[in-house]
Amino acid sequence: MESDLAIARAARLRPITEIAREMGIPDELLETYGTNVAKIQLEAIEALSQRERAKYVVVSAITPTPLGEGKTTTTVGLGQAMKHIGKKATISIRQPSMGPTFGIKGGAAGGGYSQVVPMDLLNLHLTGDMHAVTSAHNLLSAMLDNHLFRGNDFDLDLNSITWRRVLDVDDRSLRNIVIGLGGRNDGVTRQTGFDITAASEIMGILALSNSLHDLRARLGRIVVGYTKGGEPVTAEQLKAAGAMTVMMRDAIKPNLLQTLENTPVLVHAGPFGNIAHGNSSIVADLIGIHSGDFLITEAGFGADMGAERFFNIKCRTSGLTPDAAVVVATVRALKVHSGSHRVVAGRPLPPEMLKENPDEVFAGGANLRKQIENIKLHGVSPVVAVNVFPGDFDSEHQAIVEIAREMGARVALCRNFADGGSGATELAEMVVEASNDKNDFHLLYQDELPLREKIEVVAERVYGAEGVDYLPLAARQLDMYEANGFGHLPVIIAKTHLSISSDPSLKGAPTGWRMPVREARASVGAGFVYLICGDISTMPGLSAHPAAEGMDIDQNGEIIGLS
Repeated sequence: MESDLAIARAARLRPITEIAREMGIPDELLETYGTNVAKIQLEAIEALSQRERAKYVVVSAITPTPLGEGKTTTTVGLGQAMKHIGKKATISIRQPSMGPTFGIKGGAAGGGYSQVVPMDLLNLHLTGDMHAVTSAHNLLSAMLDNHLFRGNDFDLDLNSITWRRVLDVDDRSLRNIVIGLGGRNDGVTRQTGFDITAASEIMGILALSNSLHDLRARLGRIVVGYTKGGEPVTAEQLKAAGAMTVMMRDAIKPNLLQTLENTPVLVHAGPFGNIAHGNSSIVADLIGIHSGDFLITEAGFGADMGAERFFNIKCRTSGLTPDAAVVVATVRALKVHSGSHRVVAGRPLPPEMLKENPDEVFAGGANLRKQIENIKLHGVSPVVAVNVFPGDFDSEHQAIVEIAREMGARVALCRNFADGGSGATELAEMVVEASNDKNDFHLLYQDELPLREKIEVVAERVYGAEGVDYLPLAARQLDMYEANGFGHLPVIIAKTHLSISSDPSLKGAPTGWRMPVREARASVGAGFVYLICGDISTMPGLSAHPAAEGMDIDQNGEIIGLS
């Protein structure tokens, strides 16, 4: 089978204006970038609002291995498969960060014959949204430090400044830095650092805004730090929010691409799946929800993370309600959850793991059972998609099928990586059935609950924790946020994506453990409080042999090594 890049280059793309027209979007609401990419003006939300509402489907997964389980590939394959069964679908996904693209993942456009194209543009700069977020974030950083240099009229406590800088590159050396070294005119000396752009609060704001004016208001509410008396200081007070909005004016418009089979794909925003809510934008979904029979979106990491935040953060904010949810599962991931194998990104799978062993799949099935339960907790019908890999055995697939059916979930084998949409038609039919079930969607907690109670609801009901332990710093911060009026915000628990628990070494569906919260941070502009549990980095580092080492251009100037 050819490489993803070779397959993508051989694709027969249709003009993006034709793709838009089939969605009901007229040419005058498009801003084209060549013939294969366009931005959609936000006026399309109102223009499409009277059309029939599509069924809304979220694609999530079991707890993945470090290699990922093909969630984007399944999302794309499902969208393509809808056409094969006579349905019209639109796909909505996040824009990949170039940090992981040049680090370890090598791209995030799907794979094989279930890809979003042009895949090189998608994985690199696309229309510049990532750069806009980076620039707007760092403008606020510069204006904050200029305020300190000019006398610090707001009496900001240098030890309570929470706003850092961002860059869309994996660079561990920038995690903790000292700025303002040099002469008197070089600024106030203080310790700070860089996060990756996908972890910026502005990225979270971009994903959760419903209009340009909502974006402006949210940017103004960003808290950059606290005074010595514990009062928040905002971007509005620093008079930075207006200029930041100017930088973000085009970035808030969703991007339109297509799949290898010409299914429309909305690509917009890229918030991290651990620090932020890990879902694509609300404005893209407000367009896609009126552009066909089905809107299929993807949530980051496992159902305990991205799907939980899709339900309790994104749907709470957008007002849209899901009709069905897909849980992607693989033989290899369930074997890892048996506790018998260790998978390391960039290294071959252990030889013992490649042998036929349905008993190991059953042993790891506790993870699948819990993730199905996590979907059902929200009143949504789950469908298990078994992403088939070469080397799997039929007996192992049958083990997953049995586990899913025992949990009352529909299940389908998917071969869309090799076969495109035709390899996911069984899944598409199951999703159509599930979307017609009686829907009892509900949030896990209400706004008025105190922050600690919201945290405990998620930890105990979704993660299976016995309880929550708050370290002294986190306890003080939560008390301060409640005192400052932030207690109504929903919560995000930043933890490892490699376990349902906060300990990456605990596989399956662990019980009897307690979740330690070591720090709390308020993303007031985005509209959530996130809790740091365990060792979570907001600036990844490069591996010993990052994907960038294998990338170059050939004698014709074409990109090679991007996969």
